[in-house]
Amino acid sequence: MPLAPLVSPVDMLDDDEAARTARHAILAGFGDVAQRRLAAAHVAVVGAGGIGSPVVLALAAAGIGELTIIDDDDVEASNLQRQIMHRRSDVGHPKVDSARRVAKDLSPTVVHTVRERLTAANASAMLAGAHLVIDGTDTFETREVVAAACESLGTPLVWGVVQEFYAQATVFWSSPPTGTPAVLLRDLYPPESVGTVPTCSEVGVLGSLCMQVGALLATEAIKLITGTGEPLLGRVLVIDALRGRTDEVPLRPSTAAPARPAASPPSLIRLTAVEALAAQQAGATIIDVREPSETSSGVIAGSALIPLQQLLQNPSLAGTESVVVVCKGGMRAEQAARALIAAGRSASVLDGGMDAWSGAAREVVVA
Repeated sequence: MPLAPLVSPVDMLDDDEAARTARHAILAGFGDVAQRRLAAAHVAVVGAGGIGSPVVLALAAAGIGELTIIDDDDVEASNLQRQIMHRRSDVGHPKVDSARRVAKDLSPTVVHTVRERLTAANASAMLAGAHLVIDGTDTFETREVVAAACESLGTPLVWGVVQEFYAQATVFWSSPPTGTPAVLLRDLYPPESVGTVPTCSEVGVLGSLCMQVGALLATEAIKLITGTGEPLLGRVLVIDALRGRTDEVPLRPSTAAPARPAASPPSLIRLTAVEALAAQQAGATIIDVREPSETSSGVIAGSALIPLQQLLQNPSLAGTESVVVVCKGGMRAEQAARALIAAGRSASVLDGGMDAWSGAAREVVVA
């Protein structure tokens, strides 16, 4: 059934983005409001390979406001048969580098890349702050880690897997809207039921099927963000490419393994510009997580400049004192603050970011 939109819309699109996404604006039941919801959304994509490639391309083209792409691998020649973000000239280079390049070539999407292996120890911090996560990984062990982190954060997980000529796609969510049953990875694959899963290098994979599934997952993300259509929560789409057949299988919570109550995401304290200044004067550190290209135009006096991905990878950079995190509009600051809270530190955010600070006529100095 349809669900409420996951993300509130931005106030407006600039003229260039409105022109670029004009074909969305005329879609019946979608239009300008849904497009503005996409512009406000932050999606984390785990894996920049066969599934992650079309996901990143489709979401950047669609106008997603912020993408975090997580992958620790380099491009290999054998990847090019299905991993369509990468080119022959990218062989030997990090996959996240070509992912950033193609996404930025398509749209003004803010792209964060994390060249680090996602593990049980760091998954929640890496994924904190995303409105939605898409799993494009290629081992079941990593899929379990991603699913567990999303379950604990209460974040919807758009999930797909491709092997040989076959594929599955669905949505898991531990904290869906009231009245909608939670569905988890364990409901589809109970613990200890999977066994050893062969890799693509062992049994092969049809490259074009990866593109089909990646596009499908991107569509599911768009539906959840905008509240359009009926997402695959509670349903599994099963694709048999050899027979040209797509089937739908109902998926309900398992009575043998009832869902655990999902842990609430870390709560955030949002400060006004006046409150942030008072906190700084009382000894709190203001941490600006914008990129150097942004901070060069001006920063809050006395703030520490630590780009978001550096802070996510090493929360100890924040020190031990209370911090107020700031970015341009607030989305990246929320991600950083949640990660710091998850790491046991005290963190709040400047509500509205530098836009709010400047609007309040507070002091800005050139970095």
